[in-house]
Amino acid sequence: MKRDHTRAVRIGDKVIGGGHPILIQSMTNTRTADTAATIRQILALEEAGCDIIRCAVPTMADAEALTAIKKAIHIPLVADIHFDHRLALKAMEAGADKIRINPGNIGSSENIRAVADMAKRRRIPIRVGVNSGSLEKPLIEKYGGVTAEGLVESALDKVRILRDYGMEDLVISIKSSDVMMCAEAHELIADRTDLPLHVGITEAGTPYAGNIKSAIGLGLILSRGIGDTIRVSLTGDPLEEIRSARLILKTLNFRKGGIEIVSCPTCGRTQVDLISLAEQAEKLASRYDYDIKVAVMGCVVNGPGEGREADLGICGGVGYGLLMKHGEILKKLPESELIPALKEELDNWEPGQGR
Repeated sequence: MKRDHTRAVRIGDKVIGGGHPILIQSMTNTRTADTAATIRQILALEEAGCDIIRCAVPTMADAEALTAIKKAIHIPLVADIHFDHRLALKAMEAGADKIRINPGNIGSSENIRAVADMAKRRRIPIRVGVNSGSLEKPLIEKYGGVTAEGLVESALDKVRILRDYGMEDLVISIKSSDVMMCAEAHELIADRTDLPLHVGITEAGTPYAGNIKSAIGLGLILSRGIGDTIRVSLTGDPLEEIRSARLILKTLNFRKGGIEIVSCPTCGRTQVDLISLAEQAEKLASRYDYDIKVAVMGCVVNGPGEGREADLGICGGVGYGLLMKHGEILKKLPESELIPALKEELDNWEPGQGR
């Protein structure tokens, strides 16, 4: 696992790299200067399982708002800065736990030095990196287009710039909307640096397309032992990013906790409203942090077997279903009573009952 050998970097009260657990990030989509709306969104993201939150800081009012935001939340706060180094300085003064900058677009070497000096003095890490959409023209010409090699060279050049000013607490991000290019770039850079890597598929799209691309891309990268933090970038509600990221990490066995729902596809044998039952069960399960499996099955072909393998199960019949626990049938119930019965079991579930 290459992530075991990356440099440990502290962000607020969290640590990434050095084999620490992979953390989930998201980004607010409120106007940061609207402190009330931004705080509400961050608190909701915290509850959903967000570990680190990033806010856009395009104006001085946004930077100043970080003071109140930082006091009201409970996870590390990252300030996303472009074009104006003074915003980075103000964000750090306001309490940002990390800043995200592109050294290439914040001006002169004096500006970069000023940011690096304050970050060192306050022990605030800097995230640097590149997206495929913003790769520098000389590198595009050098490699004959946007390539994984170009992304890596660009990112490492930004690292070199900040290291020239004595900055070592750095995190790298190299993102592309091209899943396979992104995976290749992470393979290349993981062999060339010990800095922790923030991983994501940028501009992945709507929740439908974005979740598929992110699951494939993050699955490829993380399964190769690469990546210290992740973001599932979706054009939608940031809460969906957290739910998706948690499921990706759980599926890859990088996280425990949270109920896993398994449900069968519908077919002509199904004689209950399986789609509704599965959706209700998934929504219900999101309220609990038990590390258990719940099966929602539609007929007698696979239902009993999957139900026996799960900690809890609903196995549908003709307008009714069986409620199962640890492979044993508890009750035969009308379809309308299955979800309430499942809720009762979960409400009374005791830690340690899972298999």
